Amino acid sequence: MKRRDFVGLAAVSAVALTGFAGTVARAADKIKIGFLVKQAEEPWFQTEWRFAEKAAQDHGFELLKIAVPDGERTLTAIDSLAANGAAGFVICTPDVRLGPSIVAKAKANDLKLVTVDDRFVGPDGKFMEDVPYVGMDAHAVGQTQGKLLLEQAKARGWNLADTGAIVNSFEELDTAHQRTSGSIESLLAGGFPKESIYNAPNRTTDIPGSFDASNIVLTQHHDKKHFLVIGMNDNAVLGGIRATEGAGLKPADVIGIGINGTDVIAELEKKEVTGLYGSLLLSPNVHGYKTTMMVYDWQTKGTVPPKFTPIRDVTLITRENFKQKLTEMGMM
Repeated sequence: MKRRDFVGLAAVSAVALTGFAGTVARAADKIKIGFLVKQAEEPWFQTEWRFAEKAAQDHGFELLKIAVPDGERTLTAIDSLAANGAAGFVICTPDVRLGPSIVAKAKANDLKLVTVDDRFVGPDGKFMEDVPYVGMDAHAVGQTQGKLLLEQAKARGWNLADTGAIVNSFEELDTAHQRTSGSIESLLAGGFPKESIYNAPNRTTDIPGSFDASNIVLTQHHDKKHFLVIGMNDNAVLGGIRATEGAGLKPADVIGIGINGTDVIAELEKKEVTGLYGSLLLSPNVHGYKTTMMVYDWQTKGTVPPKFTPIRDVTLITRENFKQKLTEMGMM
């Protein structure tokens, strides 16, 4: 081989190696962000993950999705993120009381932290307001629920004196209290009789829990011809709907509006109309994309997220529009 050819080949090889090394360096430098959720099987969290992945695709970082159904796996996951070189993570914790431990673990591993959906609670029982949090304005969403329920009752020409309101409450959870209290506030502001609002404390946050509590109210107030059903989420309202059916009330005499929108799809797909009018669809797409971008911008631009980013936007889905709205949001 002539010296000139050898030099040329060496130069080409050097350029190729430099390009390869650059590619490896870029791959090694790719930002990693974790997204930890407490119930990975739930449509809400699957949608959050889907839009967090979209943020990763749009901005060229890597998303690490981890299910953390309990405290032990939560803390282990944070160590795993650190070992994998993550810059930070978003989390919906399985237990808000884990907040201090999660914060300590994140600081020890030098990881940026944003919470979503459920806000951390400190050892004093108060919210940890120094940790960036993105979540719904629960009281405002509850107010919307109550306002829409009353609008429907009036549209049907119901006499409010013959109408009762079942409030499936769960006071142990602040978010639940904020939603139901907001709903009651709207009913009262719209002229609904205070004495016709019946509290139904739920022992559990599922359909059986609200079913049992609603049954007690219906037994005590069987003189009412119509009922509104209020609850902190879809299941709390669905349990109340099932109870009204068991009590012999016709669907036309019951109005229930859930909150979340992810657990009423089967109900809205039924051929037979039920007492469930609809649900307030929240924004898991916004929660997933926005929170992930907060961590990304914090890492790349030094933009520290606000301590609280309230999400107030909700979409009423009914039998008529739920497929369209869920499809638009990427949930169907």
